[in-house]
Amino acid sequence: MTSYYDALETRSHDERQAAQLQSLNALLAEQGQGPVETLDGLSALPVLRKSDLAARQAQQPPFGGALVRNMAHVFQSPGPIYEPGGVSHDWWRMGRFLHACGIGEGDIVQNCFGYHLTPAGMIFESGARAVGAAVLPAGTGQTELQARAAADIGVTAYAGTPDYLKVILEKADELGLGLRIDRAAVGGGALFPSLRTYYAERGIRCLQCYATADLGNIAYESAAMEGMILDEQVIVELVTPGTGTPVADGEVGEIVVTSLNPDYPLIRFATGDLSAVLPGTSPCGRTNTRIKGWMGRADQTTKIKGMFVRPEQVAQLVGKHPQIDRARIVASRVGERDVMTVRIETAATEISGIEGSIADVLKLKGAVELVAPGSLPRDGVVIEDQRSYD
Repeated sequence: MTSYYDALETRSHDERQAAQLQSLNALLAEQGQGPVETLDGLSALPVLRKSDLAARQAQQPPFGGALVRNMAHVFQSPGPIYEPGGVSHDWWRMGRFLHACGIGEGDIVQNCFGYHLTPAGMIFESGARAVGAAVLPAGTGQTELQARAAADIGVTAYAGTPDYLKVILEKADELGLGLRIDRAAVGGGALFPSLRTYYAERGIRCLQCYATADLGNIAYESAAMEGMILDEQVIVELVTPGTGTPVADGEVGEIVVTSLNPDYPLIRFATGDLSAVLPGTSPCGRTNTRIKGWMGRADQTTKIKGMFVRPEQVAQLVGKHPQIDRARIVASRVGERDVMTVRIETAATEISGIEGSIADVLKLKGAVELVAPGSLPRDGVVIEDQRSYD
């Protein structure tokens, strides 16, 4: 295995900007827009937000009139928002991250991202295919079967949310199974330092990426583990939340991404996530800009168990049951696992079908806590994240 996925990773700053500008202007021309003279000219273009995308798709399903080519799959994310997917080489650019994890030919990757409706499973499978690794398409759940399969097959690497690997490892310990997993490529949630240390103590190097269903891979860790290196086929801006105005160097801002995927380009797509640029370049030799990683949300949208929960979903849940006055989602941790608690303000002592409504609307299971009328804070918060990211 070579040190780098391809020569793009070690380009000079000027070479990278010139190539990205050329690709950007070609995409703008296809959309009937004039060129920009420099990448800084992007700031004059409008920001596209998930709410805008959802509204466009509702008016013109399934993709809101966006340019889509070479589509092989259609996926649905909470909202609902629909995303196309392709099967051409490394369509979501996840191979670059898996290569940085040291995954390649001869490896068997246990892919514990979901394959049902949402694209995460296919995103990581596409990346594994790009680096020549085989895949056990495990998906989520059935932990005992997963542990046995990992042992029987000789799985060498894991892909999935940060905390689920620990569940598999503990189940394998309980069953007396020896596993060969020594690398983990994770995403879809925060990799807490205590969890990374736990894996390291078991001989597993765990690296994380930052990706979305709409954009594919945006940034990733290398073995240097100093910040997250931007992918070569995206242009990332950090802007003042709620605006399209770039922040000053070093300041925290909302991540706005322009994807240069010619099959599904997105121009200035706001992720709602916060980060900041990390000065300098990575000791691993990759020359692209680094960001500090995930630093919170610009709005209240919160990722729990690898799934986004949005304020509009909370409102939808309240609307399904007339007994509910207000609701507040609380994200917390028990050990190394995410826990979702749905606090419901109501005069009722029970609400029929509430668990089913939560699973239907939020796409997650959670504990239900009924509280008295007037007891929830009137602070405008409907999704409260109590997890510590230190």
